Amino acid sequence: MDENKNFNDVEEFEDDDIITLISPDGEEIDFVEIAGIVHEGKFYAMLQPVELIEGMEDDEALVFEVVRDEDDNDNFNIVTDDEILDIVFKKYNDLLDSQED
Repeated sequence: MDENKNFNDVEEFEDDDIITLISPDGEEIDFVEIAGIVHEGKFYAMLQPVELIEGMEDDEALVFEVVRDEDDNDNFNIVTDDEILDIVFKKYNDLLDSQED
């Protein structure tokens, strides 16, 4: 997957956990929503493709920064910054740990 892709146009289906993003190439990609994490006032969505990308494991997810544009549409920008990824996954793991207590 091109790490510079911005995914615009979001379609949500009957199952609220499935989000279809349309790539700039017009390719529709279905994702399962794993979690939403807020960090420093920004919202990050952890998504896993329904059909895993080659080389991707069952327990892996992609992180997107969700940015609302002036037309009130959500744009999903894939995050490649290791520092942000580490923070988002740590917050997610902390959330899971707190639910187990």
